[in-house]
Amino acid sequence: MTKKVMQYTRPRLQGTLTVPGDKSISHRSVMFGAIAEGKTTVSGFLLGEDCLSTIDCFKKLGVKIDVDGTNVTIESNGIDAWQEPSEVLYTGNSGTTTRLMMGILAGTQLHTVMTGDASIGKRPMRRVADPLRQMGAQIAGRENGQYTPLAIQGTQLQAMDYTMPVASAQVKSAILLAGLRAQGTTIVREQEVSRDHTERMLRQFGATVDVTDGVVSFEGGQTLTATHVNVPGDISSAAFFLVAGAIVPKSEIVLQNVGVNETRAGIIEVLQQMGANLELQIDDEQAAEPTATLTIRTSPLQGIEISGAVVPTLIDEIPIIALLATQAQGKTIIRDAEELKVKETDRITAVVDELKKLGANIQATDDGMIIEGPTPLHGGSLKSYGDHRIGMMAAVAALITDGEVVLDDAECIAVSYPTFFEHLAHVVK
Repeated sequence: MTKKVMQYTRPRLQGTLTVPGDKSISHRSVMFGAIAEGKTTVSGFLLGEDCLSTIDCFKKLGVKIDVDGTNVTIESNGIDAWQEPSEVLYTGNSGTTTRLMMGILAGTQLHTVMTGDASIGKRPMRRVADPLRQMGAQIAGRENGQYTPLAIQGTQLQAMDYTMPVASAQVKSAILLAGLRAQGTTIVREQEVSRDHTERMLRQFGATVDVTDGVVSFEGGQTLTATHVNVPGDISSAAFFLVAGAIVPKSEIVLQNVGVNETRAGIIEVLQQMGANLELQIDDEQAAEPTATLTIRTSPLQGIEISGAVVPTLIDEIPIIALLATQAQGKTIIRDAEELKVKETDRITAVVDELKKLGANIQATDDGMIIEGPTPLHGGSLKSYGDHRIGMMAAVAALITDGEVVLDDAECIAVSYPTFFEHLAHVVK
């Protein structure tokens, strides 16, 4: 674990970037390609550690996967052709891999064991295991399946009608993926709509899915057919450069081919409400996942309240939004973000603690935080907690601090954005 020292003298940011492929869609492209029958091709795949963990798991299940740069080919004869793995499936730092695989594996005829790194070992899994058990899944693990390692004995599943207690795309997706192998109609009801990449990809691979007023339903037993998946740039990665461009003086950054799926694009809404100079040019609204070119320029910002339905669409962006708020005029209040407590780390506590070290006027609440601005920030030594989004927040903060920022474990950023520091160097002038 190495420390990274960052210091800039009145930088400005100028340039054009194409951020890496969307992490959520990259994961799912491999999963669906492995479930489908035929040869699936993927372009724009994210070569981050999390997504490579997903590939590794399916290779251990006997699925043929070839990686050529950001192009991935998956050849499969469907789930029934998978082989029972002779070793434990290791999911690394990836909550998406772990939770969605639970849903996929529950309906197979295989016995599998999954585990991840120390961070995954602390993340709650019963939020997935319990609804899957209602479908008949046989899942064992520490504290009755709350924590990894998890052992899954595949079995015949029964469809169910499930109301989501919290907005979670991972829980929803695990249930929907289990529903592919279940008898009957699987129904998932959401009170707040979470990211919908799974529903979109089910259709893309030939399934018939109904989505109406936050209710997703489809018949089990449908066969998926191989296809081509084009992975757009990850808006969660783009968010760090959108914020940097908004708060670093005399900056203008153009971000190309960014996914702007409305269930993910809350960061755009927040920037617009705060008064950011942001231009959005849609590339193709009819694509399976819509994309746009985003241009951000420095501008004065106003504090706002962020709560309710928009929160699930920007839950991963809240660390960098907190930094953004330190440079906005007035008070920014973030509510309804309890999900942050069960991410790679307790992101509410981590964000508040680290930004305070730089002089931010910020305090934690039970479900979010309150930030007063604008506040000049000074240098300091920051912890990433092994969380890629905290690490990138620290790097962007270094652009506006008076003094150097020292970040521990900067390597964790490779989980979602392996080329982050190269891209940052490209736009710093």
